[in-house]
Amino acid sequence: MVDAASTGLFLDAAGMKALGAAIAISVTGLASAIAEKDIGTAAIGAMAENEGLFGKGLILTVIPETIVIFGLVVALLINQ
Repeated sequence: MVDAASTGLFLDAAGMKALGAAIAISVTGLASAIAEKDIGTAAIGAMAENEGLFGKGLILTVIPETIVIFGLVVALLINQ
């Protein structure tokens, strides 16, 4: 009988599912952070010139968070 520790196979089906869910959430989180950084920088620059653009800048800064919600949905579907 071959032991899993001797062959180096530590990830079974549940481990692979958990790894896939972790990758789904981490990649969407990083993508959202990069998008929010760029949008936030532009929004602050626009508000420095015109303070009336605060509402639009706030809404545009929050929109990339939907990407993380989609990643969470995918992670939950993977773990079913």
